[in-house]
Amino acid sequence: MASVVEYKGLKAGYHCGYCDSEEGKVSCGMWAHSMTVQDYQDLIDRGWRRSGKYVYKPVMNQTCCPQYTIRCRPLQFQPSKSHKKVLKKMLKFLAKGEISKGNYEDDPMEPTMEDTVAGDFGLINKLDIQCDLKTLSGDLTESFDSEEKKKGKSPKKGASNEFIQSQDIEEKLGSGEPSHPVKMPMAPKPGKGADLSKPPCRKAKEIRKERKRLKLMQQNPAGEPEGFQAQGEPPSLFPPKANKSNQPKSLEDLIFESLPENASHKLEVRVVRSSPPSSQFKATFQESYQVYKRYQMVIHKDPPDKPTVSQFTRFLCSSPLEAENPPNGPDCGYGSFHQQYWLDGRIIAVGVIDILPYCVSSVYLYYDPDYSFLSLGVYSALREIAFTRQLHQKTSQLSYYYMGFYIHSCPKMKYKGQYRPSDLLCPETYVWVPIEQCLPSLENSKYCRFNQDPEAVDEGHSKDPDRLQVFYKKAIMPYGVYKKQQKDPGEEAAVLQYARLVGQTCSERMLLFRN
Repeated sequence: MASVVEYKGLKAGYHCGYCDSEEGKVSCGMWAHSMTVQDYQDLIDRGWRRSGKYVYKPVMNQTCCPQYTIRCRPLQFQPSKSHKKVLKKMLKFLAKGEISKGNYEDDPMEPTMEDTVAGDFGLINKLDIQCDLKTLSGDLTESFDSEEKKKGKSPKKGASNEFIQSQDIEEKLGSGEPSHPVKMPMAPKPGKGADLSKPPCRKAKEIRKERKRLKLMQQNPAGEPEGFQAQGEPPSLFPPKANKSNQPKSLEDLIFESLPENASHKLEVRVVRSSPPSSQFKATFQESYQVYKRYQMVIHKDPPDKPTVSQFTRFLCSSPLEAENPPNGPDCGYGSFHQQYWLDGRIIAVGVIDILPYCVSSVYLYYDPDYSFLSLGVYSALREIAFTRQLHQKTSQLSYYYMGFYIHSCPKMKYKGQYRPSDLLCPETYVWVPIEQCLPSLENSKYCRFNQDPEAVDEGHSKDPDRLQVFYKKAIMPYGVYKKQQKDPGEEAAVLQYARLVGQTCSERMLLFRN
């Protein structure tokens, strides 16, 4: 199935949730009736992002708060001191029920819903009504079926796999996962001149812990210390190993540290497909929605009638992404998912993510405000980085973690730059530039071209708009044919603007719906 999009053009002068400007926000958007994961991957690599089925791209040199696409490189990621504190806090809570005192201010992956979309849900509702979805999908199915018949193919159906990180991980994953410890390349923290070749000073507490772990491993030759599964983690993926004294603990060591047999709490992370909704997703929908509603009311001060089921569904459950399950892809497949955090049998947080050919893309996070003390925004980001590393074991090209937009001019959004190493997308040439190289320019100007080569151009730009694919009156045709039937001069301007923003490759693969 090809992607089908309806370009809505430029939306200028609406409210910005970052700087509170009444009419400073400028973006271009399109309604995605359906979209392949490869097309969406290519679009986010050109600065687009989705909110529900609405896919938008800020007009970077005009909008009040330029939003730069940011990605972290998980394979080289090393948790910072503050990240380690959050992970240790979670382990203490799970092991002993300890609640550490201190500042619980936590940054979710996105500050408010309005910021992610075009300022108000009226827009999305309106677009949804304007696009006659049922007729369109009927027409599409008809034209695709006839195309498939011509080629002698039968349409494929994708299986909906679930991915639960728990004791039955073996059954869920099959035997495709490594049973040995995964070695990740280590990188020194930026700006620290510590000599990593020298063994760090070890605390007596760490030495005692290690002795205890070795003792447990001797008692349990299978290599699984008792209580390891209390967090509901995959025993096969990252078995605890004796920590080499000269090597900092990896992210997995810190997340999956073994818990005592009598641990106070049990945490389990389940990945459920949200679109099309799997049986597990449907079974937990109501509980998940209630967590979202409380989050919006307590954290974002929404009135009780604002976070409705319909708003929740449109924004966080509906997705244009087609589910795909190729044999060489991740076990759970590609597409849109909810990563549910279950504490003692109930949902306390949900990370909304897209799994794409080259990355895990974070969409949103909501959590039960009663658990703010666990810094769930930071904790979930670290879990998503570890999850990306895990998927990379089977699907080697899947090696990035996209965190949405980095907004340097907005203090509450700058925390995304703390997951290093990370890169920002150049808004003119669409190449990735390490964030350290971008920050000095951003201190001087809100809008920056990060590519230092003045000769460099957008390599993926629209070179031949006539080859762009149009879906018009139940037929698929190149734009070169379609434009001969059009008299409206505004039509050409809109189509060429769309072609420039999506680039040549996507313009030839995606179908631009025109009526």
